[in-house]
Order: sequence, then C-alpha cells, then structure tokens
Amino acid sequence: MQTVHLQLPPEFKTELTIIRKEIENLKLHFQPKKPRTYLSRSEVSKMLNVSYVTLNKWNKSGKLKARGIGRRVLYRQEDIDNAIVEL
Repeated sequence: MQTVHLQLPPEFKTELTIIRKEIENLKLHFQPKKPRTYLSRSEVSKMLNVSYVTLNKWNKSGKLKARGIGRRVLYRQEDIDNAIVEL
C-alpha cells in the first residue's frame, strides 16, 4: 500500500493540530454514559428498609421523585443516591 502525502496550506495544518489536540483531550477525559437504572417500589422499599407508606410520603414531600409507566411506580437509582445525604 502506498502512502500519499498532501501539501496543505499552513492554516489547514494549524487547524489539524488543534483538532488532533482536542481528540486527544477527549480520549483522556471521555466517560461513556451509564444507562439509567429504574427500581420498583418493592426494590426501593427493601433497599432503604422502609414501608410503601413512607415511600409515598417521601414522594409527596419531594424527597424522592417517582416515575410511572402504566400502573408501575419506578424510581431512578440516581435519584435515590442523591436523596441519601451525609449527616
């Protein structure tokens, strides 16, 4: 296979250098998105060792935010982790 060398104008070389630096920076700091994890009321109840009534109170007071699909009540793992505060 033969290598082809192109003669680029100086402004293109500068732009390519900047783009290469940005790509290297992205490679160093890239973190893929984690998929959102949803938990049912029973899973959250067991995890936090509380009743459904307590979960419902926390929903109404805004401590936890419930989401629903049809009749299912779901909680995002991220919301649960954020709701737990250090004392």
